[in-house]
Amino acid sequence: MPSEGRCWETLQALRNSSKGRLCYHRDWLLRGEDALEECVSLPKLSPYSGWVVDHILPYKQENPVPSETSLSSGSASALDQPSVVPKSPVGSSAFSPALPATSNGAQSKQESQHTESMALQSSRGIRVEGCIRMYELVHRMKGTEGLRQWQEEQERKVRALSEMASEQLKRFDELKELKQHKEFQDLREVIEKSTREALGHQEKLKAEHRHRAKILNLKLREAEQQRLKQAEQERLRREEGQVRLRSLYTLQEEVLQLNQQLDTSDQHKDLLKVDLAAFQTRGNQLCSLISGIIRTTSESGYPTAENQAEAERALQEMRDLLRNLGQEITRACEDKKRQDEEEAQAKLQASQTQQGPGPHTQSPVPNQGSGGIRNEDLQMKVQDSTMQWYQQLQDASAQCVLAFEGLTSSKDSQAKKIKMDLQKAATIPVSQISTIAGSKLKEVFDKIHSLLSGKPVQSGGRSVSVTLNPQGLDFVQYKLAEKFVKQGEEEVASHHEAAFPIAVVASGIWELHPRVGDLILAHLHKKCPYSVPFYPAFKEGMALEDYQRMLGYQVKDSKVEQQDNFLKRMSGMIRLYAAIIQLRWPYGNQQEIHPHGLNHGWRWLAQILNMEPLSDVTATLLFDFLEVCGNALMKQYQVQFWKMILLIKEDYFPRIEAITSSGQMGSFIRLKQFLEKCLQRKEIPVPKGFLTSSFWRS
Repeated sequence: MPSEGRCWETLQALRNSSKGRLCYHRDWLLRGEDALEECVSLPKLSPYSGWVVDHILPYKQENPVPSETSLSSGSASALDQPSVVPKSPVGSSAFSPALPATSNGAQSKQESQHTESMALQSSRGIRVEGCIRMYELVHRMKGTEGLRQWQEEQERKVRALSEMASEQLKRFDELKELKQHKEFQDLREVIEKSTREALGHQEKLKAEHRHRAKILNLKLREAEQQRLKQAEQERLRREEGQVRLRSLYTLQEEVLQLNQQLDTSDQHKDLLKVDLAAFQTRGNQLCSLISGIIRTTSESGYPTAENQAEAERALQEMRDLLRNLGQEITRACEDKKRQDEEEAQAKLQASQTQQGPGPHTQSPVPNQGSGGIRNEDLQMKVQDSTMQWYQQLQDASAQCVLAFEGLTSSKDSQAKKIKMDLQKAATIPVSQISTIAGSKLKEVFDKIHSLLSGKPVQSGGRSVSVTLNPQGLDFVQYKLAEKFVKQGEEEVASHHEAAFPIAVVASGIWELHPRVGDLILAHLHKKCPYSVPFYPAFKEGMALEDYQRMLGYQVKDSKVEQQDNFLKRMSGMIRLYAAIIQLRWPYGNQQEIHPHGLNHGWRWLAQILNMEPLSDVTATLLFDFLEVCGNALMKQYQVQFWKMILLIKEDYFPRIEAITSSGQMGSFIRLKQFLEKCLQRKEIPVPKGFLTSSFWRS
């Protein structure tokens, strides 16, 4: 448009003029310069005048101001009160850079009017300057607001970054602390582990030390026991050798005496039809044989059992030789006597023939038959069948010992441990038997039965079985039987009531394992020969200590135990035996017979009454046996039993009383009073401690 172009040319000319090149300070009011000087000075345009001309003035043309005064007052008020200006002039329709489009004619008209108004009105510069001031104020406020918002945004970002950095620092500190804690925990675990390992190693060393000390102690103890055993064996061997040597001397003396009898038979040499020199030669050979045995054993030490047996055979042969010679001499004498009688009778007949016939009287010849005299004395020796049974039991016991000799003599630590475990498993349950309840007694029985059956049992916190060693069963059976008898020797001797629970368990085991029963009898007969009954005889040449041991006495260091203690032990074992023969295990098979029942008790009673009584021993054993087993025998044998009791009272009491001294009458009086009371009541009382049905229900 021409008018618009001219306006811009005017502005450009004004800008290039000397006034236009003057420096215009917007903040002159702030510097406090006098306003009048500004008014005197010529007006000057702002660099924003172009924008005002392009945007503000057309808007003013379309909305004319009512009067000059109102515009001036509005401008002045706008300058004086900048707060009424909108905060965002861009958002206002009057200050928006985008104006509605109009036609070219209207624009030309407006431009002409604008030019005319600028030319005519002298106060328009002031209005322009007011608008410029207004725009600067708005622009400044907008910049201030933008700067404030930017500062707030930056502060917000700084705070966010600070918070994020703080959080990251916290996370870093937490991670660092966690890492340190973990490292500390790992270090503590390593220290604890090393401490545990050190303690474990220390405990292991202590255990090894204790184990080695235990092994050394066991070895020392075994060495000491072996030394004592060897010393005892050497002493026994020496004693036995001395006994055998004295026996050999005795045998030699007897053989020499018999040989002398052979030499004295020369006076019958003419009567004998056999050669007497053969008898004498054989006798001299037997004498030389025994002399050679004695000489050989004297050089080598002591004679052995084989040497003694050989000498005894030589003595027996010498006796047989002398007996045969005696028979020959007897037959020869009888033949000689018969010949003499025949010759005398022939001479008598010849003389009678010469003298003639006469009265003939024959003197009667007395018939000398062997008259039998009845010996009413009792015997000191038991029946042969009983002795054979006794010997069989002892042989079976000896064979059992030989069967597990490898286990007992083994030097292997494992074998020794097995032996100790098996011995504890066999003996500890028997030691626990007493007057306990029936349920506890069944547990003990089941444990022993399981052990003998090859099942594992618990002993000392370990599982034990006889299958751990091939010789384990023999060892357990022998030790179990030995322990049963020892309980009778010790426990029953002190507490008579304990005989019944021990006996019922022994009877039940005997029924299921017969070999254990045979070993019980073998141990019982060895420790108490009166339970056979058997009275060992003193043999010539036997040491007194050995004979006392055979009688059942305990001999330690050549000292024999007191008689009271001896009788107490014998009493305990007889009571245990009397309880065994009458009791059955209640949970066993009742259809089968007792393996060693009352018939054996009757046999024992009959045999001991057929033997001569022993002072103080027989009365004690009879009282203990009848007190424990008398009631059962009474119910079993009835009338025959009472006959036996009368026999004891009428026939056996006088024999016991005859051999009993005044200081040993206590046992005899106790037995006599017991039987007299039983005869008066016609009943043998039930023994104290007998197991009743209530016992098994407890």
